[in-house]
Parts: sequence; C-alpha cells; structure tokens
Amino acid sequence: MRSQEPSNRRAIEHVNALDELLRERDGLLMVMDRIAVLHGTAQLIPAAVGAASGFVAELGADGHAVVRWMSGARTERIRDLVVPPGHGIGGKAMALGAAVRVNDYIASASITHHFDTQVRDEGLGAMLAIPIVDQHGTEPRTVAIAYAGRYDSATFGDIAVGKMRAVAEQAATAMRIAAAAELTKMDAVCAERQRIQDSLHDSVGAMLFSISAQVQALRDALTDQPAVIDQLRRLESDISAASSALRESVLALAEATPERALPIEIMEHTRSFERRTGVSARFVELSDIPPLDTERTELLTAVVREGLINVEKHAQAHSVIVSLCCSDGGVRLAVTDDGTATHERNRHGTRLGLRSLALRAARVGATVQLLHDEDGGATLRAWLPLIES
Repeated sequence: MRSQEPSNRRAIEHVNALDELLRERDGLLMVMDRIAVLHGTAQLIPAAVGAASGFVAELGADGHAVVRWMSGARTERIRDLVVPPGHGIGGKAMALGAAVRVNDYIASASITHHFDTQVRDEGLGAMLAIPIVDQHGTEPRTVAIAYAGRYDSATFGDIAVGKMRAVAEQAATAMRIAAAAELTKMDAVCAERQRIQDSLHDSVGAMLFSISAQVQALRDALTDQPAVIDQLRRLESDISAASSALRESVLALAEATPERALPIEIMEHTRSFERRTGVSARFVELSDIPPLDTERTELLTAVVREGLINVEKHAQAHSVIVSLCCSDGGVRLAVTDDGTATHERNRHGTRLGLRSLALRAARVGATVQLLHDEDGGATLRAWLPLIES
C-alpha cells in the first residue's frame, strides 16, 4: 500500500494542476468574449456586494441601456428592460456617471418611477446601480450599468459601494480586452479573405484571361472557317461569364460584417477594387458617421459594391472616388468614376442591381440613383435618413 502512496499523490497533484489550468482557461475565455464578460459580471455581483441578485444592462447605439444578464432573480420581469438616461436608478447612475443607491425603490423620492411595476413584481427593495465606464479613449464612456438588489430594505453601505465599484472597473477592463480580441479576430478573418481574393485573382483570373486571349487570337486567324469561328465566339462568351462569376465571388469574400463600422467596410471594398483592377480608387470620409444598424450598414455597403462592380465591368475608368458624409439629416454616399463607356453601360449596366437596391432602400426610407455625366462618367448615389434617438 505504501508503494502506491507516491503515485496517488502525483495523480492528485496532476488533477489539481489540470483543474487550475481549466479555471485559467475559463477565465481567459471570459475576458475575451463580451457576452461572457457581462454574464459573468452579473453572476459575480451578489457574492461580491452581499446582495441577493445582480443585473447588468448594456448600452446600445441609441444611448439606452437594456438589461440582458441576471443572477439570483426571482422572475424574468427585469430582463430586456429598456432604460433611457435619467429613468429609474440605472438611468440616474448613467446620467450622473456615479453610483446611486436607495433603501426602498418604490418609496424613494430620489429617482423616477418608470419601472415600479417591474420592480414590484420582482419584489426588490434596496437597490444599488453603478455605471461600467471605459476610461480609455479621448474621454470616459459608459458602456454598461451594473445593478445589485435586495428583497428587503437593508442599506447598501459605503463598503458595498466600494466593492461594486471594483466589480465595475474589472468589468470595464474585461470588456476592453474582449473588444480588442474581437478586433484581432476580425482582422485575421479579413486577412484570410484578402489572401483568398488575391489567390483567386492571380491564379484563376489570370488563367481565364490567358484562355480568352488565346481564343480571340485563334478566332482572328481563322477568318475562312465560319463554323469554327461561331464555336470560338460561344467559348469566348462562356469565358466572359466565368470571369464575371469569379469577380462576384471574389467580392462576396468582402461581405460586410454588422459589427464593423461602415467606413471600414467601404475602405476595404475600395482597396480591394484597386488591387484587383489596377484602377485608382480613393475613399473620402467627409464627416463623422454615427453608428448604423445592420440593415442600413449592409445597404450602403451593397451600394458601394454595386457601384464598383459597374465601374469594373463597363466604365473603362481611370479613377474612382467613393465619398461618404452626413447631409440633410441623413448619410450620403457616392461612387463616382471618370469612365467613357456610357452607351455600353446603358445597354448592359446595373439595371437589375439598381432595381434590387432601390427596393431595399425604400424599406428604410432611402434613395438610390445612377446619374450619367456628359463626358461619359457616372455617379451612383444613395441617401439614407438617420434614425432619431
């Protein structure tokens, strides 16, 4: 039996070491995922502060907070509650940028009572709310609200407030790390997309161009064989269709991701167009653009993509400028080229693509139109109204 004791101890040590590694892994995963950070913060609050329940609300682009994550709650009445600045205890903490506490939520005269029904249904008495603030950047920015709740009227003292503030600071740090990790992941995805784009263009695209040139040379040489010439023309048509399919597949690799800002998406498409075609392309952001929701970001990105495809296929342009700005209560986008093939563009241009974009635009109150210049250039324009908060 004694000979087994060292082996047993080593086994126990290995198990403990493995458990520690798993805990470290779980901790690392939590701080690298924003959702896990917010969920973990809600779970941490009750034990850290001495509360019965914990809630976390994340701020959206409209400046309102939405309670998504809960721990220790008796009901679901608080979940998905939308909290504007100044409303209730969380809205007041958001507006002041400081901790707010009450001994009895329903009876308190220091807060508004927009959410009395939900709080009463949950049975909450004493509550504490504190903003989760990102201190990095040009100025502090509230990114979420942390709540602690009790089902009695006991006071949250200064010690509890200090502990809650420490939880909020830890959450802010973890959210910043998660944002950096997400950006790194997105950059890695974009880099891989670009590698595939370049590979397709350099290999398949070059091969199709070479075959097309050989077929054209052969057709020009066989002027006295009409039947063969007809077959070669059909082959040229098939090669042209394959080239178009390849272009659209390559562009699809640069599809917009909802998480990314619109200017970043447009810049990526513009650079990809320039690398692929050799046509000089420039993106100009004339003013700051507020964050847009997924549908509007995807619409404006689709306009850029359609405009650049049109230039590549039909315009015979030397340069393209993509501009973006806020104008007339909305976002204005333009894809302008100095092409010369107006007649060809009218005949084969983007009628189907424009029709589809116009239908999508109408659903969000936007407009899309293609304007031709007298000298042969063209501008694809879009205007999208901003949503009022």
